[in-house]
Amino acid sequence: MLTIEDYYVYLFPNYHPSRVLTLIYQPFALGTLAILAYNEAKINTRRRNLFGYSLFFISTFIVLVLDLATSGKGGLGTFIGICVISGAFGVADAHVQGGMVGDLSFMLPEFLQSFLAGLAASGALTSSLRLITKAAFDSSKDGLRKGAILFFTVSILFELLCVLLYAFVFPKLPIVKYYRAKAASEGSKTVASDLAAGGVYKQEGSETKNGHDPQHVEQLNNKELLLQNIDYAIDLFLIYALTLSIFPGFLSEDTGSHSLGSWYALVLIAIYNVWDLIGRCIPLFKCLKLESRKGLMLVILLRFLLVPAFYFAAKYGDQGWMIMLTSFLGLSNGHLTVCVLTSAPKGYKGPEQNALGNLLVMFLLGGIFAGVTLDWLWLIGKGW
Repeated sequence: MLTIEDYYVYLFPNYHPSRVLTLIYQPFALGTLAILAYNEAKINTRRRNLFGYSLFFISTFIVLVLDLATSGKGGLGTFIGICVISGAFGVADAHVQGGMVGDLSFMLPEFLQSFLAGLAASGALTSSLRLITKAAFDSSKDGLRKGAILFFTVSILFELLCVLLYAFVFPKLPIVKYYRAKAASEGSKTVASDLAAGGVYKQEGSETKNGHDPQHVEQLNNKELLLQNIDYAIDLFLIYALTLSIFPGFLSEDTGSHSLGSWYALVLIAIYNVWDLIGRCIPLFKCLKLESRKGLMLVILLRFLLVPAFYFAAKYGDQGWMIMLTSFLGLSNGHLTVCVLTSAPKGYKGPEQNALGNLLVMFLLGGIFAGVTLDWLWLIGKGW
């Protein structure tokens, strides 16, 4: 929905959709994930992720139906409908992002890095798709809406593919079955359905490698895990509080008029997504991966210098400066996210890694919520 923001700004010029939709999205995401993280040890991970992916698919389909039913007309009623769907996206995100990060946390760090890079790749892909659809219909009558409809249609197909891949392909991968079986042997109760889907069935009376019943393996609780990793949690909160205080609201509405015209906001969002993807791939090179806990905190705090940098670039600079700063915002966001999330789960048992992954994503979403709230401060002095 962020990628299609130019269409919603056109439909709802008086409602600040790029800000309102993200602000509505986040409480649903954060609240849902808080509940899921609290009950993580009892939740069926397979059902959780399938529900999330399916909800993404259904919600996007409803967005398309709503647009067709209203013939692309704006108005308060349509905007409220879009806001409700945005809340549904938040619920879906909480199920999928927390579930997948938790699931991959007890596997190889490279798996988690790949998933996080995939999130950024999806952003880059949707941005590219949006640019293509806009270009294809830019000169035609009602071209903006036609491009948006094509974008929605392709997005629906991709989301259906995600549901099918997770349901029928992912659980049958040998390496995935191995790590899930290992997590089960360490006391995890959340992977039973995943193992069954992969053709692995837990036998009654099975024991861990140490000869103990998995249910009696001592594990750290959520509070203990959080206290041991509070700096990582704060890192993620600060990373996304800063990023979302600038992206997408400020980039969409407060960067002035430039030679790119209606393409400007889309180009900035696309640039952010591409550099976010690059940043998430950089940690594959061990020499470039930042693992020092103090070093991570220092870099994340220094990153807040981007706030005055964006302010002065928007006020006095040209689009070149804004593009450069947006590139660095995306690059640093992706790189630091992967560094934190792949470093934190090390040294714990499978169930603890799963729980820690959920807790860290909860702080990540908390940072996003704080960021989209702080983003409104850019409107001070500009009126509603």
